[in-house]
Amino acid sequence: MMRSFLSLFFFAFLLNTSFSQEKADSLDTKENRPPSEESVIRENPSYGSNPIEEYNDSYYILSRINQNIGLPPTSMNFRTPQATLEEFIFSCREDDFEAAAYALNLNRMPSSLTKEKAAILAEKLFFVINQRVAIEWGSVSDRPDGQIDIQTATNQAIAGKPRRSVYFGQVDLNGRDAVLRLQRVKYLDYGAFWLISADTVENIEELYEVYGPRKLDRMIPSWARFDFLGIPVWKLVGTLLLLGIAFLMGKLVSRVMLWAFKNSRFSWLRVVHDTLSKPTGFAVAVLFFYITLNSLISFSGNLASWVYSFLLIVVICSITYLIMKFIDSFMIYVAENRIGDTNPEENSSARQMLTYVSVARRVVTFIIIIIGFIVIIGQFRSLEKLGISLLASAGVLTVVLGVAAQSTLGNIIAGVQIALTSPAKIGDTVYIDDEWCYVEDIRFTFMVVRTWDQRRLVIPLKYIISNIFENWSMTNPHQVRPIIVHADYRINVEDVRKKYDELLHSNDKWDEEHEPVIQVVEAEKDTIQIRALCSGKDASTTWALHCELREQLVDYIASLEDGLYLNRTRVELDDLRTEAESNSKT
Repeated sequence: MMRSFLSLFFFAFLLNTSFSQEKADSLDTKENRPPSEESVIRENPSYGSNPIEEYNDSYYILSRINQNIGLPPTSMNFRTPQATLEEFIFSCREDDFEAAAYALNLNRMPSSLTKEKAAILAEKLFFVINQRVAIEWGSVSDRPDGQIDIQTATNQAIAGKPRRSVYFGQVDLNGRDAVLRLQRVKYLDYGAFWLISADTVENIEELYEVYGPRKLDRMIPSWARFDFLGIPVWKLVGTLLLLGIAFLMGKLVSRVMLWAFKNSRFSWLRVVHDTLSKPTGFAVAVLFFYITLNSLISFSGNLASWVYSFLLIVVICSITYLIMKFIDSFMIYVAENRIGDTNPEENSSARQMLTYVSVARRVVTFIIIIIGFIVIIGQFRSLEKLGISLLASAGVLTVVLGVAAQSTLGNIIAGVQIALTSPAKIGDTVYIDDEWCYVEDIRFTFMVVRTWDQRRLVIPLKYIISNIFENWSMTNPHQVRPIIVHADYRINVEDVRKKYDELLHSNDKWDEEHEPVIQVVEAEKDTIQIRALCSGKDASTTWALHCELREQLVDYIASLEDGLYLNRTRVELDDLRTEAESNSKT
């Protein structure tokens, strides 16, 4: 069906195109058509023997060299690794693959290898390099001895050791690393020169089988192989079609999950319905696009490196995101269905479990992100080398972590410590910096608390671990609060004690764990301080009880003898009394 659709598409495209067959053929270059499918190595081949006679520090001494095609022409520059690689790539771009074959060390190839077959090998190697290898030219020496020039601040020469093997690329080959190398060889009295190593040449057929042209590359007719801005038009259109199909497939998977699990009697399937349908659809779409693009269409040049690298990152990110959402959904399911009511403060075990789930949810998410990041780095050699260099430079790594990530890492570790030691749990009533708060959530690096007047405070977790605060729910939510009232010295405290006992027993908020207590705790200049103690099942209940009893005590004291025992200020008026008496006698 796909083949029929593409045939119809290209037939319609042909009717609307002004290109003639002759012009299309002229555009059929090596940049937009695959190499020959012919395999130059038959089954059970008879490879040549290893012709290395001696290992020198600077080169390999050979007993023979490329007897199939002969020595390279003197016009070709193979004196340095960079010159040999440039000659190979330039000849391939000019479609002169027979000339490019002279850059290959064919000593391990079968003796039946001809110039034409050697040219096909060169063509296939160029196709693989052009598609999958980003050559780091700065690391390919342009000196005959293979060394890299090093400049110093004093411009002094640095003596180095000659190299006889130079790395210029690496490709994954069925789970193993196929290293692409140049080697310096010497044959008889011809002097030393550089060739693409025999080991690399041996891997060409396997590499081409894995990274060679895809199905559509072989199906597309020659007239359709013209390009626009260096990109074959048919590949661009085919990629957009695959992208559209992948989008529709992702939508279909998402809708099927929504339909299948919407009315399920299993609560965990309803969680899947609510949170995993879109991430699953996205992951399926990305995987479908990545697999079909690799199977049907092949890109080449710098575009290939960019496209395949970007797609690989998107695939890893989509899978990581799906795993994160799955774990997040599982944690939410556990919190909603396997943990009891966390609203009552006396249910400490439920609030403890909710705290574990909340912290574990974020820590596991963080670990998954780190693993995904490491997997991405592992897919790219340059990033992998950078990571190894940073790990090797312990001092630099320590400085970077210490300066840039000290606060973040400290808060994350503090979150784990809070989950393990439980100085505060979700739902606890805490008193921090003169604020009465309830712990609402514990996140990666901070805690969210709700004040009594519905404000939210965001507190770094390091602060919770490093500073003193009050937790009114840590072991038991039960609380005792004092009520302070001021009264005149002449008041009968025993009457107040009896009245308080009556008030407390008539209030439903009292938990009856502490008997009514009335004490004179301070005798000030003008008044005495009377303290009454009340207790409730939790902080909020005790506070409400405390306010009600204080109001009732004040009313009671104010009602005694028309307020005689309220706070009074006494002033001695002896001088004024004496003056009044003398005036009356006069």
